[in-house]
Amino acid sequence: MSQRITIIGGGPGGYTAAFSAAKAGAQVTLVEAAHMGGTCLNWGCIPTKTLKASADALETAHRLSEFGISGAGEAKPDMPAIVARKNKVSEILRGGLEKTCAKLKVTLLRGRGEVVNAGLVRVHAANGSVQDVVGDKVIIATGSSTLNLPTLPVDHAHIITSDDALELQTVPGRMLVVGGGVIGCELAFIFQALGSKVTVVEGLDRVLPVPSIDADLSKLIQREMKKRGIGCELARTATRAEVTESGVQITLGPSPFVKDLPLSAQKESVLEADVVLVAVGRVPNTAGLGLAEAGVETDQRGWIKADATLQTNVPGIYAVGDVLGPARIMLAHVASMEGLVAVRNCLGASENMDYATVPAAVFTSPEVATVGLTESQAREQGYNVACPQSNFRELGKAQAMGELAGLFKLVVDADSGKLLGAHLAGAHVSDIIAEPTLAMQLGAKAEDLARTIHAHPTLAEGIFETAHLL
Repeated sequence: MSQRITIIGGGPGGYTAAFSAAKAGAQVTLVEAAHMGGTCLNWGCIPTKTLKASADALETAHRLSEFGISGAGEAKPDMPAIVARKNKVSEILRGGLEKTCAKLKVTLLRGRGEVVNAGLVRVHAANGSVQDVVGDKVIIATGSSTLNLPTLPVDHAHIITSDDALELQTVPGRMLVVGGGVIGCELAFIFQALGSKVTVVEGLDRVLPVPSIDADLSKLIQREMKKRGIGCELARTATRAEVTESGVQITLGPSPFVKDLPLSAQKESVLEADVVLVAVGRVPNTAGLGLAEAGVETDQRGWIKADATLQTNVPGIYAVGDVLGPARIMLAHVASMEGLVAVRNCLGASENMDYATVPAAVFTSPEVATVGLTESQAREQGYNVACPQSNFRELGKAQAMGELAGLFKLVVDADSGKLLGAHLAGAHVSDIIAEPTLAMQLGAKAEDLARTIHAHPTLAEGIFETAHLL
């Protein structure tokens, strides 16, 4: 008899695991409480990239004269049409996933999954009915949701989440984004391009304060924010919010997360906006899973604990994706790989998840993409590093496209020549990062990149040119 695997959660980790297990001959049941595709497809990666495509199109329309195009009328955003296009893209992709489920004979059950033990998942449907699913192994892939702050009570009208921002039917005149991380910065650039006057508030001392993002990229993005008129309040936190007749007043105070605050960040001040977007983090989707009753351990913040094979402390119960929390890497493509590893282990392997070479992309304007160690991380680990860097504007293709902002930075072990990291900013670097990622996966040296012929004229030549600076 083939293995019976029950997967709770239909996001990238869940559906990738389901399809892989089915292809391997397992009997698979996939339990999903909402839409197939999870946060990525419905409230995250794909919707934001679809909105960004509209914002980019609008910016290009405003720049037509730079390209010698005349005669076009005034371009302006039509938010109902933009949101409708976003919904249509998600719907198309959801439909594809559901067709794949049918093709691979994955049983798709709608409802909330409750883990009783590794051999039993109880599915609670929205109509109140309950169905028991008997199996051999369970994979939990329920993801995460937006984190709300007590000081910024979300009312989904004046104080909104990133989910709400994707459904706005009008462009706010003034938008205050609380949280200068990946989600906050992406939406700040999108709504600035659509016409909002945007201010970003960040509790740390740089935007994109993510350990995997090199400090030089944060400086570049902050510089681009300034060029676009996006305000930036660093080392500040929002301590109070008051909805008024004219908008929302937000009180900002000194951040408790930064030592040696600059004088400008030490005083309390008040900003007013039409909409406040809260983008300060995520919480695990574990409510109703029955983890405590099943004996599945979580950490103090509720994220599920798992070992290197992605198995929880309960034999036969695995967890993948965002529900593992920030101790791992909360990215859709990491969840997908975790799903593949978990399935192989469910089917008898003993494989550890490898997080050594994980690319990441931030869809700001310009884009940011990283893989491997930052310069500071490499120095902290004792490497004697060389960090050649070149500017995007030096590329012929960048000049032709009118996309001049950006840089290429490689982090190289100066003793061995091995590539330790790559940190890029500029147009389409989310695509270009695949090259240094593969190079690192194969243990390549910077010299290997310099000896690889790159097509001309392309943006990927930046990798080639930067490697030649050593």
